[in-house]
Amino acid sequence: MLRNLNIQNFTLVRELDIEINDGMSVVTGETGAGKSIMLDALALTLGSRADASLISIDSDRAEIIATFDISGNKSARQWISERELQDEDTCILRRVLIRDGRSRAFINGSPSTLSDMSQIGSLLADIYSQHEHQSLLSLETHKRLLDEYGVHTDLTSEISELCREFKDKESRLQQLISTSGEESSKLQLLEYQLEELKAIGVTAGETKGLEAEQKRLSNAEDIRFRCNQALKLCRDNDTNNVNAMLVHAIDHLAIIDDENLTNVVELLRSSQIQVEEAIHDLQSALDKFIVDPEKLTEVETRLSSIYDIARKHHVETDQLPELTKRITKEIDTLKNASAEVVTLQVDLEKLRKKYLATAKQLTNKRRSTAKKLQSAVTNKLWELGMSEADFGVQLKPKTPESLYANGAEDVEFLVSTNNKQPNRPLAKIASGGELSRISLAIQVVTADTSQVPTLVFDEVDVGIGGAIAEVVGSLLKNLGTKTQIVCVTHLPQVAAQGHHHLQV
Repeated sequence: MLRNLNIQNFTLVRELDIEINDGMSVVTGETGAGKSIMLDALALTLGSRADASLISIDSDRAEIIATFDISGNKSARQWISERELQDEDTCILRRVLIRDGRSRAFINGSPSTLSDMSQIGSLLADIYSQHEHQSLLSLETHKRLLDEYGVHTDLTSEISELCREFKDKESRLQQLISTSGEESSKLQLLEYQLEELKAIGVTAGETKGLEAEQKRLSNAEDIRFRCNQALKLCRDNDTNNVNAMLVHAIDHLAIIDDENLTNVVELLRSSQIQVEEAIHDLQSALDKFIVDPEKLTEVETRLSSIYDIARKHHVETDQLPELTKRITKEIDTLKNASAEVVTLQVDLEKLRKKYLATAKQLTNKRRSTAKKLQSAVTNKLWELGMSEADFGVQLKPKTPESLYANGAEDVEFLVSTNNKQPNRPLAKIASGGELSRISLAIQVVTADTSQVPTLVFDEVDVGIGGAIAEVVGSLLKNLGTKTQIVCVTHLPQVAAQGHHHLQV
């Protein structure tokens, strides 16, 4: 509920801080004293259009802050929480008007768009007045009040979700269809590339192995020559080789019985063993270094093919196996797109049928609820002194080809204040005073189901007096036991019923 309204440099008000209580608060004062200023200021925090002419004449800016306690307002709490606007129990709406025509809006201290401020404002308060921010003239308000009165919440939520799901799938289908031509060409190209990659069949690590083999084969003659020279020095020069000389050295020293030479002999024997092992390993390596021009040509041809295809795809040679996997996966995705189109078409048809069936249920409930609401509001208007009034609720079917998040029809409130005239849209026939009484009648009837916790009535008693004024006051007081009421009035019969009294 509205707890505080702070107004600075707004029309006649230099600075004003008002605490608003539960129940029915009445606002009274002489004509022209400025009673409606408070409502105009509140309307700005609820998202109405700003006008620089509302700024006090000797100031460059005006500021209005409305503080709401939303601890018991589930819809508002959810809205605040979804947007991570800090305090979930309090909603502070701040509006700043600047002389150059600019306007700024804040929700819980965070800069906001006027659209967002209007959205949260519609969950916090409704103003019923003779001014342009009269919410009862909105068709969305008509639909909301009818659905709340008929407790259609489950159906409206289901329809909204079905519509959202349908739109998402429809958008995905259109995307697939619009790109089908491009995807077909892309698929052909990818399939050609994959065939080329599979034909060459590069395996992980293959390039490095081929490069090492190419290096060995191209240097095979030089390697064999050097290995043979080493073998001659170690083994093949009769007795003039490393191994033979080590054997002779050992023989000469082994016959000497001297402790100082024992370690030397052991070292020479170890060296001779190592030389023999080196000769064995060198011979094995030499056997592998075969001069094979044909094999060299084969390896170089293979490497050239790998280098060429890597350059073609702008990747390193060792990335070719991963590229093959990636192209294969992309081809599968594109092929699955055709199957997805069929699946989406089937899903959309099912969703459409389910939506139409659910929307039909809601339409039937709305028709039934409309009859009850018409009768109840008409009776209440009679109590308010509008004895010739007739209230109607019209369901206007929308274009059947489309799906709508709020149902298959618009809802519009109609009224006739003279039984000789047909019912017409509320905005076209009601005077300011009549509109306020009609608003009161509707709110009294829907009080138990309305989700808006704060209702503001501006001069609901225009053009009435006597016993009818007593009835208006009594109805407002009763309404104040169920929701927060702020009422601007000229009549003592209404003012006397208030739980709280503000004098301007």
